[in-house]
Amino acid sequence: MSTGKFSEQNILVIFLVLCANATICLCASNDPYAILGVSNTASAQEIRKAYKELAKEWHPDKRSDSDSVEKFVQIKSAYELLSDTDRRRIYDRHGVTSEDSHYLQDKYDYSEYNRYSYYQTEDTFGKHFTIDQDIVLFHKLSVTANYFEKNILPNSAKKVHVVMFYNDWCFRCNRIVNAFKKVMDILEPVGVNFATVNAIHEESIFRKTGIDEVPKMVVVIDGHVFIYREHSITPQKVVDFIRKKLPFRIMQRVDSENIDDFLGGWMDNRVRALILEPRSLIRLRYLLTAFEFNDRVAFGFVDMNSKRSKDIIDRFKVNTSMDTLLIFNEESTSYVASVCMPDIPTQTLIDVVSSNQYLALPRLSSQDILESVCPREWNRPRKRLCVVLITENNKKHDFARVALRRIALNSGYSLERVRFAYMFKESQPDFINAISKGSFEKNPLQIVIIWRRDDKHIKYEWVCGAKQYANFVNESLINATNYEISFTVKRLLKSSESLNYEAFVEKLFNEHSEGIITKWMSRMLYMLDYLSDNIEDEHLLAAFSLLGTIAFMFAVGYVLMYFVRAEEENLKAQGHLVDGQEQYHNQPVPELKLYELRAEKYNGMVRLLKPGCRTLLLITDLQSRKKLIPYFHKAVWPYRKSKTLLFGHMLIEKGLPWYSELLRLSLCTNQKLQVNPRNCVGTVIALNGHRKYFCMYHAKHPESVRGAKRILKITKPFLDRREDPEIGTFLDKGYSEESEAEANVLLEDHLLNSLDDWLERLFDGSTHKYYINYWPDFPTK
Repeated sequence: MSTGKFSEQNILVIFLVLCANATICLCASNDPYAILGVSNTASAQEIRKAYKELAKEWHPDKRSDSDSVEKFVQIKSAYELLSDTDRRRIYDRHGVTSEDSHYLQDKYDYSEYNRYSYYQTEDTFGKHFTIDQDIVLFHKLSVTANYFEKNILPNSAKKVHVVMFYNDWCFRCNRIVNAFKKVMDILEPVGVNFATVNAIHEESIFRKTGIDEVPKMVVVIDGHVFIYREHSITPQKVVDFIRKKLPFRIMQRVDSENIDDFLGGWMDNRVRALILEPRSLIRLRYLLTAFEFNDRVAFGFVDMNSKRSKDIIDRFKVNTSMDTLLIFNEESTSYVASVCMPDIPTQTLIDVVSSNQYLALPRLSSQDILESVCPREWNRPRKRLCVVLITENNKKHDFARVALRRIALNSGYSLERVRFAYMFKESQPDFINAISKGSFEKNPLQIVIIWRRDDKHIKYEWVCGAKQYANFVNESLINATNYEISFTVKRLLKSSESLNYEAFVEKLFNEHSEGIITKWMSRMLYMLDYLSDNIEDEHLLAAFSLLGTIAFMFAVGYVLMYFVRAEEENLKAQGHLVDGQEQYHNQPVPELKLYELRAEKYNGMVRLLKPGCRTLLLITDLQSRKKLIPYFHKAVWPYRKSKTLLFGHMLIEKGLPWYSELLRLSLCTNQKLQVNPRNCVGTVIALNGHRKYFCMYHAKHPESVRGAKRILKITKPFLDRREDPEIGTFLDKGYSEESEAEANVLLEDHLLNSLDDWLERLFDGSTHKYYINYWPDFPTK
């Protein structure tokens, strides 16, 4: 072997030795026992005690040096490793500090060491290894799941948050740190908040956001999470993504045609702000400011390069080469604040807008506005007063609000001590009812001075002289009201003075809250936006394929139905198909069964009927059977769906003994009746088996002719009278063939003509009921 050269085997041995030494040094620098200052045989109690002492010493809130954050992260990671029994055992055995080590058993996967970035020096094999410390940026911004839900989500109603989900052992996470830092350096100064979440430690948030891998960045706006799905993270792409996800029409475009409508729309209780730029695309910082103050300030954008903006530029004398911010209150002819700079800083925007975010006379339309206009102050010497005009929401009281606005502008009081506002009586009934003591009257215009001690406890006093000026329209009455307000306010500002009344009030109703329809529309728009971001091209292709298949099936079905209808029309034209047959084939007809009353069916149709059930029975003979049954079937057809009715018919030849006994029991007589079977044809009786009564219909029955009468009063005179030609209709007494041949003979075809009317009276309960003691036996032969 030559002394000037190494063999390949020697080179490999030296390389392995160097790697082993480097690995040992690397592990030693991350030794959790050394970090916590305990031995490798320390108990769980000793490890916990050491962690608490070091955490108190190195907590970033207690130390200002730059290394405290990194040191605190190392202490926390060491404690998490040693407090986990499985991870501590694997570390003692293999020296592995991976957060995923609980998945390892006896053999460690060294592919996880891709986390470290090794680089080669001037030496052939390198002299040492280093760790990419940029991942510390993610640790510095890392938040917990509780912080994400309790702070980021609620605060996203005013601030845009960008959250990066990462993992310590993710190689791609290390690669995008610099890109993420570049985006943060550019967007954080314009008002975007940044945070990171460790996907392993905070798995619940990782799942709720719908993310399936790391690293992944999301944008949180107004409580909604939007996933950034671009492959590269660049400032321009992130800016475009945020622009796209901000609420629609967060800033209204204004020109010469709609400038007056925009400035005059302050009845929504919002200040008007105009942003004038020499460009057509709005800066992101202006959009974020409009989003933050959306509930207080309505922003409008004017493109100064447009020809339609010339009148606005001349009207307010704006410098067309610089960005300009103009803020208006109720007076649209002149602005109350302005900023003109080539590039207005975000903090300047926020300071100017926040200082002028309320009208000269704001309306107490929500609890948030009440908190801002009339803040709480429990200390009597520093108490803050709020002069509130209670009015109605109509134009008749505009003069009162204008007058109080003039008084507020000329009052000269410090805004830290006295504020003026008004309230709609019908919009806040709970608050009005709570302060209805004292000099409160039915006059719709009242002025009250309130002092909020805390969230619910207030003290108040009515301005005594203001109520008599409810209809002031001239200068003298306005001055008189101003004097009364000033006199009362000066007196109450003294620490020795107290307000006369106190009350406990609930939170004000939010007059600007979205309705149900608006909320559903917002949710639908969010769902559409979410689907458009998450559906890939292959998903769209599958969805379109499914919709196309369904549309094709409907088209084929329509074509087939068209040919079927054309064939039916052809058959009708040829006379092979009539409307009755078509209706019969298209619509199934419910079945109506008529049972013949026989001895074997008697108990089921009469005696054993359930409570509330009845049997409608038609009496016929062999000759009239074929004629009367169709008439009876047609009359009872509308009642076929009732589950409490049975329909039947009886041959009088078979059931005459039973029918005669039924009539005898109803007459309460011991005399055996001689019934003419021929005259019983066409009789319909409704039998109630449970309650033992029946109702009767016959064309010649007095009830069918003159109305319901008691059968006893009717039949007894009939037994003695002979001049009536129908004397033998039911009873055989005095019956003769000659009498039957006389006038007023009723034919079989007309026996059931009045059955429809009788059925209506039957179900109305107006027919007479004939009670019996028991049901007679039906003949078996």
